[in-house]
Amino acid sequence: MIRSVSRTLAPMQAISQILFDEAVSAVKSAWPSAAPKLGIILGSGWGGAIEDFSVKSSLSYEKIPNFGKAGAPGHAGRLLHAAHNGVELFIFQGRRHVYEGEGWTPVVLPVWLLKQFGAQAVLLTNASGGIRDDLNPGALMAIEDHINLLGGNPLTGAHNPAFGERFPDQTEVYDRDLRRLLMDGGADASGIYIATPGPSFETPAEIRAFRALGADAVGMSTVPEAIFANALGLRVAGLSCVCNRAAGLGDGKLTAEEVILAADAAMPRMRAVIREFVERFI
Repeated sequence: MIRSVSRTLAPMQAISQILFDEAVSAVKSAWPSAAPKLGIILGSGWGGAIEDFSVKSSLSYEKIPNFGKAGAPGHAGRLLHAAHNGVELFIFQGRRHVYEGEGWTPVVLPVWLLKQFGAQAVLLTNASGGIRDDLNPGALMAIEDHINLLGGNPLTGAHNPAFGERFPDQTEVYDRDLRRLLMDGGADASGIYIATPGPSFETPAEIRAFRALGADAVGMSTVPEAIFANALGLRVAGLSCVCNRAAGLGDGKLTAEEVILAADAAMPRMRAVIREFVERFI
């Protein structure tokens, strides 16, 4: 007789203001006078894009409660207190991902930190695979909208008014004026970003489906932070470096090493666009 074994997948743990505020207290203890106007979250391959900025101090993610070590290649895992051209910044060198399996809290914690320190806006960056025909490796795409295929939402759970409305509007998650700054600063195009859970790359069949849905580029991040930042009332900008053609659209297998190499090749332009964005943000 064969007995069936019932297995239940544990849901993503709901975000907690208590855990968030422990992180805020630690950063305030380190930098009591910090007052960033803008935050930047640097995705895969973007770590060197802020070398033009002046760094005042840094904190390892592992020293910030409930944040933890960044688990993706090319993510330094440091929070930088920086400035450029009169703009005070918090720069997150690397992000936490949903596929790391540690819940929503470390993924969206940077957004809560920015809100509590008085930031007005956040620039989210990532590496992606190009789906649209004109988005080849090295292209910089300003995100105009997203499709969430992560299988969840960071706002799931008991409603906390501190996190915004119960049902936040998402008609315009990505601020059009900030997107214009990215385009004026040198981004090649704008488009729709679709987020999948990862960590496996997508199949060619999935890419064909995503194209039919209207997606222009695909990745494994950014959307949770955008959802939460929008709910909190922060202005949101998104910038994606296309590091490969998506599955089935290019030659050969997709690798994480390919992503990093493509980002390295595009780094001068990545640096220039971020620098121009910050200077125009004033």
